[in-house]
Amino acid sequence: MKSLVYLLVFLSTPLFSQEKIETTALASKPLKADQIIQIDNFGTVFYLLGNVIYKTEPTKDYTYSNVQLGTITSAHAFNPLKIHVLYKNFNTVVVLDNRLSEIYKIDFNNIQPYKNVTHTSTGSDNTIWIFNQDAQQLELFDFKSNQTRATTMPVQSHVLDLKSNYNYSWLLTEDYLYTYNYFGSTISKIKNEGFIKLEESNGNLIIQTKNGLYFLAKETAQLTPIQLPELLIKQFLVTNETLYIYTDETLHQFQLKTN
Repeated sequence: MKSLVYLLVFLSTPLFSQEKIETTALASKPLKADQIIQIDNFGTVFYLLGNVIYKTEPTKDYTYSNVQLGTITSAHAFNPLKIHVLYKNFNTVVVLDNRLSEIYKIDFNNIQPYKNVTHTSTGSDNTIWIFNQDAQQLELFDFKSNQTRATTMPVQSHVLDLKSNYNYSWLLTEDYLYTYNYFGSTISKIKNEGFIKLEESNGNLIIQTKNGLYFLAKETAQLTPIQLPELLIKQFLVTNETLYIYTDETLHQFQLKTN
């Protein structure tokens, strides 16, 4: 029983390590964007500017916009073959292929039971994780069958961020950081110690606080600060061991030394 108590305390009280993860500056380039969506291993950049999604490759560019659905809330390109775009004001998600052509349109206003969707993230196959604000819970939604495959327990505080890969999802609220598996079961619950945003890479997390960025290795609760030059971080992304930081119209690239 005593060891179980210690485990629960460990999961709910993250430890800030005194060690630091070093970085090496690799490159920087100008980029004008409202939001960077994804950068893959081949240097393809997905970004949002003026309510238009851009995909820039070394040899070709693609764009997507839909003025009828209003302002884009967020977009996710973890799966580059099924990019999904949330239009929160219309309670609608659009799924795009790798050429940014529309392949599915999910209007949650016409799906029963009704779902008020505020956050989305990528799932496996034909699924996406959605946060249903009315039910205050995450749902793994199959957009081909219009069925919910899994649901989590409701949360009690405001949602700040949502990230996922094909097997897990991470929900950041004002009170806690939750980790869920593909079946909606809670894997861990860590107290929010000033966390603002997060990004996922191979099951590890990069977490932003007002003091900078921290590395949270999978299956641990110890946050290690990432050593960086002084930058005003507008946005950050992680692709494998590469950390991208977007400042004022400049994209900086760093190599993470996590081993």
